[in-house]
Amino acid sequence: MNLLLLGGTGFLGRAIATLARDRGIDLTCLARGSALPPDGVPLIRADRDHQDALEPVADREWDAVIDLSRQPGQVRRAVRDLTTSHWVFVSTANVYARFDRLEPDEDSELVEPLEVDEMRGVEDYGPAKVACENLIRSAPGTSTIVRPGLIGGPGDVSGRSGYYVWRFANPTGPDILVPPDLSLPVSLIDVDDLASFILTCAEHRVAATLNTTGPTHTLGEVLEACREVVGDGAPEIRPVPADILEREGVQQWMGPRSLPLWINDPEWRFFATLDTSGARSHGLQTRPLVETMARTLDYEENRTEPREAGLTDDEEIALRETLELEG
Repeated sequence: MNLLLLGGTGFLGRAIATLARDRGIDLTCLARGSALPPDGVPLIRADRDHQDALEPVADREWDAVIDLSRQPGQVRRAVRDLTTSHWVFVSTANVYARFDRLEPDEDSELVEPLEVDEMRGVEDYGPAKVACENLIRSAPGTSTIVRPGLIGGPGDVSGRSGYYVWRFANPTGPDILVPPDLSLPVSLIDVDDLASFILTCAEHRVAATLNTTGPTHTLGEVLEACREVVGDGAPEIRPVPADILEREGVQQWMGPRSLPLWINDPEWRFFATLDTSGARSHGLQTRPLVETMARTLDYEENRTEPREAGLTDDEEIALRETLELEG
C-alpha cells in the first residue's frame, strides 16, 4: 500500500514511520519539524498552517492517510486537498467529558467541539480533537478514529512513563518518594503497540472509533513493575501525604517538580483508563507493562533531552529532609 503520514518525526509519528518501513509499506511523511524521520523514509517538509502546504502530496491518490494533527484547520485542509479511500485519525482520551468512572467506552459523552480552526491553549486540546474527528468523518471514504490514553515507552520526552523506573535505578537515598494513593488506576500503552495498531487499521481499512490503551493497573502495580525491571538493590517506596505534596508545591500528573501519573481530584481519578474491547476485537495487542518499563529505562538512561517530569535529585532530597524533620 502507499501510505501518507502527516507527521513522522515526533514520538508517535516516528514509531509509526519506523514500523511502516519495517513492514515494507510504501510510506511518505510530511512534517515541518527539524527532526529527521527514520532512515529510509522519505520526508517532505511543509508547514501545515499554510494554505498550500499539502500541494506536494495532493497530486497522488493514497491508499490511506494517517493524520496526527491537533489543529482543526490543518485537518480541514487535509480533507479538502488530499485524495484517499481511508483515513486514520489519531485523537485522544481528552475528548471525553468525564473521568469520574472507570474505563469509558466510545459512546461516552464528549466535550463540545472547538469552533475555531486553531487551539488557543492547552485547555482547547480535547475540543480541538473532537472538531478534528468530525472533519475526518465528513471526508469521502472510510475512517478509523483512534483514541489513545497515556502513551509511554522509548521516546517519551515528557518523562511521565519513564520517571519512576529511572528513579528506581538512580535513587537519591534509601527510598524513592511516590504519591500517597497506590490504588489509583493507571493505564498506559507502549508507543510501538499503538503504532502497530494504527498501521493495522490503515492496512485493513477499519471503519470504527476505537479507544486504545493498555490494561488498567494500579499505581502500586506500575511501581512494582519498575522495581522488577531494576531488580536486586532497588529501593523501597515511600508514599508522601497529599497535604505535604501540595504544601511543598509538588505537582500532579506531569511537568517539572511533579510526581507523575498521580491525580488527587476525584473527578479526574480515572483519567486515561479506557474500555478497549472494541480495539482488541480489531487486533490491538499490548505487551506486558514490565517490558514497556524496561524499554523505557533504556531510553531514560541514554536520553539527551531534559526530563520534563518528576523531581530533580535536589528536589527529592529536599522533600525527604522535610519528611524527616516532620517525623
